[in-house]
Amino acid sequence: MTIGAIHTRLLTLHPKRIDLSLRRIESILAALCHPEQRLPPVIHVAGTNGKGSTVAFARAILEAAGKRVHVYTSPNLVRLNERFRIGRAGGGKFVDDEQLADALAECEAKNAGAPITVFEIETAAAFVLFSRNPADVLLLEVGLGGRLDATNVIERPLASVITRVSIDHREFLGDTIEQIAAEKAGILKRDVPAVVSAQSGEALAVIERQAQRVRAPLHVAGEDWTATEERGRLVYQDGDGLLDLPAPKLYGRHQFENAGTAIAALRSAGLKLPSASFEAGMIRVDWPARMQRLSHGRLAALLPPESELWLDGGHNADGGRAVAGALADLEERVSRPLVLVVGMLSTKDSEGFLRNFSGLARRIIAVPVHHDKAVPATELADIASGIGIPAMSRDTIENALLIAGKLDLQPAPRVLITGSLYLAGEVLSANGTPPE
Repeated sequence: MTIGAIHTRLLTLHPKRIDLSLRRIESILAALCHPEQRLPPVIHVAGTNGKGSTVAFARAILEAAGKRVHVYTSPNLVRLNERFRIGRAGGGKFVDDEQLADALAECEAKNAGAPITVFEIETAAAFVLFSRNPADVLLLEVGLGGRLDATNVIERPLASVITRVSIDHREFLGDTIEQIAAEKAGILKRDVPAVVSAQSGEALAVIERQAQRVRAPLHVAGEDWTATEERGRLVYQDGDGLLDLPAPKLYGRHQFENAGTAIAALRSAGLKLPSASFEAGMIRVDWPARMQRLSHGRLAALLPPESELWLDGGHNADGGRAVAGALADLEERVSRPLVLVVGMLSTKDSEGFLRNFSGLARRIIAVPVHHDKAVPATELADIASGIGIPAMSRDTIENALLIAGKLDLQPAPRVLITGSLYLAGEVLSANGTPPE
């Protein structure tokens, strides 16, 4: 069976209902003889925005230092395999179909029909794969929340990381920033260094209380380390000294902070890495659908040659703010009228996300996302119109891009496809440029 077929069967056997708990993952891991206890040293990463980028920076730096790095992230964009990167000398690769199919089948068999979520099966499979392939470090990204996330069975990681916390997944994590921060802070472990990105005062207070409770040494952005843009370069500084580095390859001011968080995590974890690896990591880093320029491919070819096509999977208000800031910087460099092609899920704050682009976007073209919780494109266009951004809807991404290219805009437009990682995956697949 193909990986897609296996995943479809798992979704049928184990309905996709998020139920945050550690009981089921602990049970299946016991049946598998505890692969989570035989993993390489772990850096555990939670947060609302910036988790994936922070992991990408850490991987790029470690691999530049010659380390073998396993990576577990979610969700995938195009193929399930993207969630499981197996560390190899010279650079990790996504797990191949046969290995992944075997691991999933083994976990399903050991679970013996007991209630379990798909993410828990996938996490168990990840631990099986990572325990059987030697590596120097495992970068482990939380799926949702932290305290009761399936990844939170690692007793003593090298470091715990909390990236920026904001409102998202209210139905599971709570309605206030304090409640959500408490869930994220649930990954902190006794005497394990905790690296924290810049936070609101409310979120930081919650994280600090939990760190004090478990005696986790804190390394907080702006207090114990800084990462700033100076003359187009990244200047990082902490108690161990200063690093003057190239600007991150990932575009946007927010990526300076994510890069800094990764550097702080690696240094607080006690990993002795040459300064050249930090420099190389900034240049080599790759993380699809985060202000990614699509300069070629089937979708890119639908726009006039002078146009620009960008892709970002941002989907909450804070993520939209970061993307809007990156677009404003682009506008200062090369001025172009901005057109947004947007698709979103009903579980997200569509109005809060779109408000970030008021005054920036000349037009919004809403499109459907192929997901059971997608906001209808016509409804999304109405939301955009309601906040003062001219909007229309189209039935496909292709039709949206064709319309964007025919709008009476001079010079040719800058088009950003955004609003959902599910939409981003559809775009990468349709464009013929899937993650590698």
